[in-house]
Amino acid sequence: METPNDLRLVGQFCDAILQVEDIQFPIHRIILCDCSTYFQALFVHQITTDKVFHITLVSPDIMQIIIEFAYTGSVTVTKDNVHDLMVAAEMLNIIGIIQACSNFISEHLCLQNCISIWQFTDICPSSELQCKAFHYIMEHFEGVINFKEYLQLSVMDLTEILGKDELNVKNERSVFDVILRWIAHNPKEREQHIAVLLSEVRLCKTSIEYIENNVMTNQLVKLNPECHEIVNNSFKIMSSLTKHIPKPLKLCLSNTPARPRLPNSVIWVSGGQKESYASCDIEVYDHLVDRWICIRDKLKDPRAHHGTVFLDGYVYFVGGSQLMVNLDSMVRLDLKTHTWQEMMYMHYRRCHLSVTILNGFIYALGGFDDYFGLNTAERYCPETNQWTLIAPMIEGRRSASCATLDGKIYICGGLNRRYSSRTAECYDPETNQWTLIANMNISRSQHRVVAYNNQIYAIGGLRNIRPLKCVETYMPKTNTWSMLCPMCIPRRNFCLEVIEDQFYVVGGSNFRSESYHAEVYDPYADRWCSISDSNSSYSGMSSCVVSGIPNMVDFAFPRDSLPLFKKSGNV
Repeated sequence: METPNDLRLVGQFCDAILQVEDIQFPIHRIILCDCSTYFQALFVHQITTDKVFHITLVSPDIMQIIIEFAYTGSVTVTKDNVHDLMVAAEMLNIIGIIQACSNFISEHLCLQNCISIWQFTDICPSSELQCKAFHYIMEHFEGVINFKEYLQLSVMDLTEILGKDELNVKNERSVFDVILRWIAHNPKEREQHIAVLLSEVRLCKTSIEYIENNVMTNQLVKLNPECHEIVNNSFKIMSSLTKHIPKPLKLCLSNTPARPRLPNSVIWVSGGQKESYASCDIEVYDHLVDRWICIRDKLKDPRAHHGTVFLDGYVYFVGGSQLMVNLDSMVRLDLKTHTWQEMMYMHYRRCHLSVTILNGFIYALGGFDDYFGLNTAERYCPETNQWTLIAPMIEGRRSASCATLDGKIYICGGLNRRYSSRTAECYDPETNQWTLIANMNISRSQHRVVAYNNQIYAIGGLRNIRPLKCVETYMPKTNTWSMLCPMCIPRRNFCLEVIEDQFYVVGGSNFRSESYHAEVYDPYADRWCSISDSNSSYSGMSSCVVSGIPNMVDFAFPRDSLPLFKKSGNV
């Protein structure tokens, strides 16, 4: 049976002609009307006696693609045609092609082109593409500024970028450097903008020494009275905060000079158990303001001793226990829509399991079903929503902990029958084999493991019946373990995550009570310090780091809720 496109190709039953430059395209009006309101209006309102409709501002090649899309519903977008095709589709209001072009451009966003794509959305409006491009600039700003596109920004665009809380920079010193580089590219026209740009720098997040030695000594700043006012205001705020709040981490106000940017990463802590009660709460730690917040999203069902991972915009909650029942279920939360989805069940019930991510797969290792400590392991593919069994571990491991490093999974300790274990093993996904590595110095269960700087760290836990605060690290190159500075307090069944070269631990218990106390470890100084206590006190909570999402504002401490510095000097 012939399709409408077959009829078009042979010119049968065509009732109109689209004239583009000197090329004529015989078409069926009903087909074009179905894909675009522009053609609906054109055929209804334009009066013509010869059924020829002239289309301007579109090339014949682009019109050929548009007509083929109208008849077939498919379009081939390439880097050579995407710009002209999207402009034409926007002009002709062809939603399907606009979406296809937007998807193509989004997939090819990179450090070199994200600014031009963001500016392109001013010419060819696409709210979705504009948001994606702007978020890409925000998240990768320190890489974007290494390319020439940033030097072509207008002062209005640069001011908008630098003024956003979402701007991901390690420190505000780099923001000031960006301003100076941008001005130096065209000094005659741009030097006049130094004050408006400097006002977007969070100077109070630097130091008095930096401001004195790097900002005040700059010639443009020295010669501009408005810049003097900005610097003096920052000094007043810093002086007031130092008097009232001696802890530097808490130098945070809602005023721009002392207003912290939004974090690129936050720590999620969920669930947990107190006596026989399992929790649905989710708490988030914002390290830039040293504050914990309980978010409005709650676990779909209460869980304890489960696993949590973040992958591609979703937080997955794996296994665990609920009202004394061990679970084989997994659910995920879509952070963009705040909606829950039930995913495929695991092959085994797993409480006190170990969970990690490697090469886009979620791995669930060991744990406790209802009767035994498990040596079984399986991995989950998000694309197929299927769990697949992999090679079993050499030992059964309940209440162990794992991490990924250099394409392999390391799992350490755990309960082997009734006793804490010193053993550790490594999984290679290419060979689907487990290999024993050197034993830890201390036998551990209910501890936590993390990979950082080409090492594996094992922290805290339980040595038979004694809670631990000791820490040790494994070097794969030498296959050796070394002891490090212990935590401030012993704890088991706690949460451990790494953000910006710092280890954060929270929760857990020491048998006598659950702990609200949280602390942070600096691996370079080999030192632990206390941070703000959490709001929740449960054993068997689970955690993960959520990073790089466009709606981080939904999960960070509200910047407008920070104290306001008043001109009187009061906070």
